[in-house]
Amino acid sequence: MNSLYPLKFKPVFKEKIWGGQKIRTHLNMDFSPLTNCGESWMISGIDGENSIVSNGFLEGNELNELIEIYMDDLVGEKVFEYFGEQFPILVKFIDTTAALSVQVHPGNELARKRYHALTGKTEMWFVLNADDDAWMLSGFAEKTSKEKYLEVLGKGNVADLLRKEKVSAGDAFYIPAGNIHALGPGVLLAEIQQTSDITYRIYDWDRLDHMGKPRELQTDLATDAIDFDHSGSSRINYKRVNEGSSTIVASSFFNTKLISINHPLKKDYSDNDSFIIYVCIEGDAEVRTQTGIINLVKGETLLIPAETTFVDLIPKTQFRILEIYIT
Repeated sequence: MNSLYPLKFKPVFKEKIWGGQKIRTHLNMDFSPLTNCGESWMISGIDGENSIVSNGFLEGNELNELIEIYMDDLVGEKVFEYFGEQFPILVKFIDTTAALSVQVHPGNELARKRYHALTGKTEMWFVLNADDDAWMLSGFAEKTSKEKYLEVLGKGNVADLLRKEKVSAGDAFYIPAGNIHALGPGVLLAEIQQTSDITYRIYDWDRLDHMGKPRELQTDLATDAIDFDHSGSSRINYKRVNEGSSTIVASSFFNTKLISINHPLKKDYSDNDSFIIYVCIEGDAEVRTQTGIINLVKGETLLIPAETTFVDLIPKTQFRILEIYIT
C-alpha cells in the first residue's frame, strides 16, 4: 500500500440567501460558480457530503473511503475506535451579506436520541474579515427561563433576548451545542465544528426565500435543545501572536491553535494520535513531511495523516494557519 501524504480536497460551495462573494475574492477561490456563496465546505465527513481528494495518487477518492482503507494511520487510533469511518470534524468558510437565522444546534445526547447520530454540533468561529459594524448574537443577555423565552418567541422578537457582540477580524468565538446564536452581515470566517449538519432555525428576521415564502422554522425542536443557563460571552480571549503558536480552543470536541510565523518551524508529531488539519488564513508556505513537499496558500485546507511524524513549515511570506486536532 502506498504511503499516506498530506491531503487537499475539492471545496464544495453552498448557495445561501445571505451569502456573498468574499470566499471568491478573499480566499483564492475565484473558481466558485455561485452568485451568493455563503459557505465553502473544505473538509467534510457528512453522509452524502464526503470531501473528495484533489491531489496525489488518491485524487478522486472520498474521505470516508480513505478512512476505511487506512483507518488509524489516517485519523489516529482513538479517533478511529470511536468514530469509525466518519471523519469527526467539519471545516467551512462562511461569508455573510445578511444576518443568518437565529438558531441552535443539539448536543451529543439529543442528537443520538433523535437521529441516532454520533455527535451533535459544537462549533467555533475564527473571524477573517469583518465590516466596521459587524455583529453576532450568542446566548441570552441574562438568565432566561423557558417560559420567558416562549413568551417572547410568540411575539416574534426573540433576538432581543440575546447577547449582542461586536465582531472584528481576529476575533474567535466558541459556540457549544445548546447555545442560541446568530451571525450578522459583513463577516467572513472559518468555522470548525463537530461533524453534524443539524440546525434548528428559530427566527429568520421575517424574510422571504427566492420563491417569496418564509423559510421553515423548527421552534419546537429547538426549545428542547436550548441551554437556558448559557448567558456568558462566547468570545475567546486568546493570546494573539506574530511569531509562534497560541491555543484558541481546547475541548473534548476539538482543539484549535493559531500558528503565525515568518521563519521556518518544525512540528514534531511523533507522539501524536490524531490527524492534523491546517487551515491557511494568510500567506503561503511549503509544507514538508517524510512523504514530500506540498504548497499551502491562503484559502486552502490540508489534512495531515496521523501517522505523520514531523512537519516542516517553510513560509514564503507572513504565514498564518489554524491547526486543528483531537485529543
